Amino acid sequence: MDFDFSEDQRLLRDSVERLIADRYSFEQRKQIAAEPDGWSRAMWAQFAEMGLLGLPFEEAHGGFGGGPVETMIVMEAFGRGLVLEPYLATVLLGGGLVRHGGDAAQRADILPAIANGERLLAFAQAERHSRYDLADVATAARRERGGWVVEGRKSLVLHGDVADTLVVAARTSGLQRDRTGIGLFLVEAADPNVTRSGVPTQDGRRVAQIAFAGAKATPLGDPQDGLAVIERVVDEAIAALCAEAVGMMAEMHAITVEYLKTRKQFGRAIGEFQVLQHRSVDMFVALEQARSMALYATMMAGEADAAARSRAVSAAKVQIGRSGRAIGQEAVQLHGGIGMTMEYKVGHYFKRMTMLERTLGDTAYHLSRVAESGSLI
Repeated sequence: MDFDFSEDQRLLRDSVERLIADRYSFEQRKQIAAEPDGWSRAMWAQFAEMGLLGLPFEEAHGGFGGGPVETMIVMEAFGRGLVLEPYLATVLLGGGLVRHGGDAAQRADILPAIANGERLLAFAQAERHSRYDLADVATAARRERGGWVVEGRKSLVLHGDVADTLVVAARTSGLQRDRTGIGLFLVEAADPNVTRSGVPTQDGRRVAQIAFAGAKATPLGDPQDGLAVIERVVDEAIAALCAEAVGMMAEMHAITVEYLKTRKQFGRAIGEFQVLQHRSVDMFVALEQARSMALYATMMAGEADAAARSRAVSAAKVQIGRSGRAIGQEAVQLHGGIGMTMEYKVGHYFKRMTMLERTLGDTAYHLSRVAESGSLI
């Protein structure tokens, strides 16, 4: 099987990596993190100018019609730079739900605004009791005065504090954990019946607790049968997260190897000690295992068979979680005390890796899904 990139994909990789190298050094990232939103509106505009915000969308909607491989290329570069902007929340989750679940008018209205950098979306799905179960939805949507309204609370909504539009998973019928009766609804964040509270996370990002008290809502697709769309978009997002994780792990490994070459103890570089060489090799093996599974998830992200797609991305998420923990711990330990400081970047990679492992299902959750499926074949 040919894993080489096409000429267009190589150009995309080179341009994104050059942007991150020029505009997202560790010191520049500190300045970006200190901005009011915790990320840079100017950088977001730069992403829009480069076409990154419309990458997965059709040309008719202001995009480039890119697929999972193009998304993988971008996310791996973002992982290397520890990018803080709401790309996952707006483009991959919010935009993905509109792209797969919206009607023609909704796609034509929302997707070009995302691609131009004019509209931010957030996916309000998780609730305090849901524990990664996409079907565990208590937030309710009901018809009222010829329209729809949403009542309930959502937790840990990624970049929900800055989103212009919220894509809300809400129940229209059935019991709390039924797989049917779940719809997707568009709710404007400026609605007076929406209350948001932003919360910082340990990796420098922000999430929001959101309450809906009869907020006006517009159905996105079938209000009775939206779970299949949610699962598809979440699987695509997990594949993208795996690529981001590979970028971070590759950077942690490179930083650590360079440190072993330059840090001296007992009159010699510590990288000359065989036991430390073995540990750096173990990091490389874990990285390559993660890279292989991230490629597998990317290849399966567009799979029409939902069961096969979910098995693949869950298996990849398991390996990403294991490799990320192993590489992060080794990177911090091999750096010694400096690896724990806020002034040195390796600890920031490990923090983000720790948060990513818990995003859209942790290692234990995805391992249980793989076990229940019986096989990856």
